[in-house]
Amino acid sequence: MLLASCHAPGPKASPADRVLLTVDFEPGRTLRYRFVSYRDIILDWDPNAAPAGSKVQELSDRVEMVIAYTPEAVDPYGVSTIRATCESVQIKRTGRPSGRGARRDAVNNAQGETFTFKVDPRGKIVDASQLDALIKKLGAAAFRSGPGGRIKEPDLVGDFIACQWFLWDAVSSIEHPATGVAVGQNWRSQLSVPAPMVMRKARDVTYRLDEIRQTDAGRRAIIASTFSLAEKAPSDWPIPYAGRFQMSGTFGFLGAYRVLGLEGAGREQFDIDAGRLEAAEQEYTVRVKASLPPMGLRANPHITIKQTLTIARLTP
Repeated sequence: MLLASCHAPGPKASPADRVLLTVDFEPGRTLRYRFVSYRDIILDWDPNAAPAGSKVQELSDRVEMVIAYTPEAVDPYGVSTIRATCESVQIKRTGRPSGRGARRDAVNNAQGETFTFKVDPRGKIVDASQLDALIKKLGAAAFRSGPGGRIKEPDLVGDFIACQWFLWDAVSSIEHPATGVAVGQNWRSQLSVPAPMVMRKARDVTYRLDEIRQTDAGRRAIIASTFSLAEKAPSDWPIPYAGRFQMSGTFGFLGAYRVLGLEGAGREQFDIDAGRLEAAEQEYTVRVKASLPPMGLRANPHITIKQTLTIARLTP
């Protein structure tokens, strides 16, 4: 997830104009965050049909989680061990026929689960084996057996990954963190694209340190971001399920998905003095073209996904 950085043109900043962005933990102090991932999905079965909008279906997905992070071992100059506990999960779907939205989602199984991981001061997770195991466990919970083999129910495992795997990406993707970051400086990374269908895609993201804001609680780094479609997703990202299977529901009926475009932006607030993320929001739109199975039907389905991800630290 660490790519070459690029810098905005202009005079070179002096060391005094730069700030160090490091992820810090205080022994015995638990940090709680609320994660919300939701998307509005517009499925136009035939955008060329008349009258316009006569074959449009609207759906939505939403998952809200509260996760607590408790340091087990803190090393401000090395690797710290953190225990994460998923305290609550709430999921809501709308627009699914036959009551599919009311079925238990695989991510509901994350409630009460605990995993540990190791993270360095950059915010880079250097040991995510237990998190990866939990992701695979959630992926396995999305399947049921059917007459034709394995059938995967709709799930929000990709949203869980987007919230946890990339939690400190804006800080951990800085190429030379020891030199600090200046206002106006850009750097690049990649983030995942959770979707209602099985689709392994990535976003190219450009971060920019917009300002250093002085508040009563200390200094805040305001980091802006812009998103575009990446050519491919990194091979070392977690994969929740594998093998041959059939997906149920509308997005199993459709197929041959082709992403036509992705664009969006985000904003993050990072506490410089405490070394912790305070809040973040990402919004982007994905345009997808799908195809129907060979059943003699003539249509040209297009899907518009409006995705929002938010993170907020909960005060004690």
